Amino acid sequence: MSYEHILFDESAGIATITINRPQALNALHTGVIGEMIDAVDRVRDEGTARVLVLTGAGRAFCSGADLASGTTANNRGIANSDAGSSLESHFNPLLERLFALPVPFITAVNGPAAGAGCSFALAGDIVVAAKSAYFLQAFVNIGLVPDVGSTWLLPRLAGKARAQAMMMLGDNIPAATALDWGMIYAVADDDDLKATVTALATRLANGPTRAYTLIRHGIRACMDVSLTEGLRVEREHQRTAGRTADFAEGVTAFLQKRAPRFKGR
Repeated sequence: MSYEHILFDESAGIATITINRPQALNALHTGVIGEMIDAVDRVRDEGTARVLVLTGAGRAFCSGADLASGTTANNRGIANSDAGSSLESHFNPLLERLFALPVPFITAVNGPAAGAGCSFALAGDIVVAAKSAYFLQAFVNIGLVPDVGSTWLLPRLAGKARAQAMMMLGDNIPAATALDWGMIYAVADDDDLKATVTALATRLANGPTRAYTLIRHGIRACMDVSLTEGLRVEREHQRTAGRTADFAEGVTAFLQKRAPRFKGR
């Protein structure tokens, strides 16, 4: 598939998807989402990338759904339209694919992340934001409710009180505040964002990929279950990790007092 609205690159085990509509602040319509789904499926199916990075071109990460496009989000905000249709067909399947990836997922939030863009930005396993970036739940400003997983994800990151106020007031949350609230992992100077994320992605690309997958899936599996069920999940995941070549290499390297050479198997 050739891409019109995104850029896709893979190098040294790092796959990068860049939303490439800078003139529209990387606003999303179903065409953009379709291309992103195709790229995520490539990462999943081809098996050569060991980490995925998602970012935006220009001065924004993503401004959310493209309300100016007649094909976007089923004309969200127009009376009597089904504002949930494109969620079911495009936006939600992309989010679920990102969560189900067999490799770590980093978001490099290079600028404003609003609406659905906020959801995709915060969906990363590791979220690094530029100092100038901000996060915005913009839905209430046009009479809609948060979507693309926001009402599931944000309370778990920032707590109910902050998440609810963020959604109901529709105010910008600067990157520094998002860091203080526990929504993101780190803030970098704007000029240093790419280098910071590349260093993290390189580290992950050289790590025990299958263990990373079990960690990311295990955390989500254990967030809403009893301790007993959480212990069961950990036990099953540990059994799986214990059968990997990376575990054998990690133990061997430890005993030999050298750095491990993980292969992602």
